[in-house]
Amino acid sequence: MRIHIATDHAGLDFSTQLQAHLREAGHEVVDHGPVEYDALDDYPAFCIRAAQAVVADQREGVEALGIVFGGSGNGEQIAANKVQGIRAALVWNLSTAELAREHNDANVISIGARQHTYDEVTALIDRFIATPFSGEERHVRRIAQIADFERDGSLLPDPRA
Repeated sequence: MRIHIATDHAGLDFSTQLQAHLREAGHEVVDHGPVEYDALDDYPAFCIRAAQAVVADQREGVEALGIVFGGSGNGEQIAANKVQGIRAALVWNLSTAELAREHNDANVISIGARQHTYDEVTALIDRFIATPFSGEERHVRRIAQIADFERDGSLLPDPRA
């Protein structure tokens, strides 16, 4: 699988270690993050580029996922989710990593590097990568509703109207 990874300074050490871990597991890793530590760097461009690459690969039929890091993972998730076709999930335990893939077919995982140990981060990512989308109708339907809104702003009728 091709894994696109991005971070800012807060996740740079994790990113470097994680890339080696992923390559050892047989994945192709593409780094979209900074090349050196800069405490004043900004995550949006790094994360957006990684997300764009995930979408481009998936459109070409390449099996690809993304990983974005930051201090909390919140901003990185928000940035990645601005790319049409991305479903980025902030995860903080094994259950949320698994459910992000199983129920939401998330294609990007976001993690707060300052919130976890390296061993926790690798466990979250390994679980995320290993978990397939369930394909259950209710999940497919909900993902389609999100994609419809993203594409043209359409929503189901308001039941209170």
